Amino acid sequence: MDGETDRLVGVATRLFAELGYDWTSMRMIAEAAGVEVEQLTRLVGDKTELYQEVMVRAINAERTAMEPALRSATPGVQGAIDLVDAYLDFNVAHPEYLALWLHRWTGDAADTPDLEDLYSRPLASEVAEFVRDIMPGDVNCHHLVWSIVWCVYGFLSGGMRHVSPDWPQRRGEEPDPEVLEAFRAYLHTLIRRMTMPLG
Repeated sequence: MDGETDRLVGVATRLFAELGYDWTSMRMIAEAAGVEVEQLTRLVGDKTELYQEVMVRAINAERTAMEPALRSATPGVQGAIDLVDAYLDFNVAHPEYLALWLHRWTGDAADTPDLEDLYSRPLASEVAEFVRDIMPGDVNCHHLVWSIVWCVYGFLSGGMRHVSPDWPQRRGEEPDPEVLEAFRAYLHTLIRRMTMPLG
């Protein structure tokens, strides 16, 4: 895609992340981008096609961040911790992608293709397979992977209000480094405890 198309997809990403797919119209995207609706549609397709492009880019960005971590991680607990760090860092760096998934998980864009089965779940399954051998018999590796996902999304979107009344931060602000690192340490502890052998 050319630079103008990338710009339009970027504007759509921001609006879908802020408002959700259902509440964002092509006219809103066109006005925010400073183009006519007809030009927007000609360059990026209709609303469903544009949304799919936004979500595929989000998923590909996550895979681009996670695949090197998967390839370089040493099998074992430390490797699992390294993957958790890569996942947390990706979502901290891309709050717009996190917002897209939060909207989708609450029923937004329900009439769009099942992007999860096509793109997202395969990566989660790869991570689950990576940690399978270090799981004790009473811990489901898929449940652990999704527990990390839920923790990260909940923390970055809802925060720890008993720690700081100003958390979560205002849109566009970086997370408080001390609060973020305390959460990272908790995730490390969660991995260590959930991978302890039985007995």
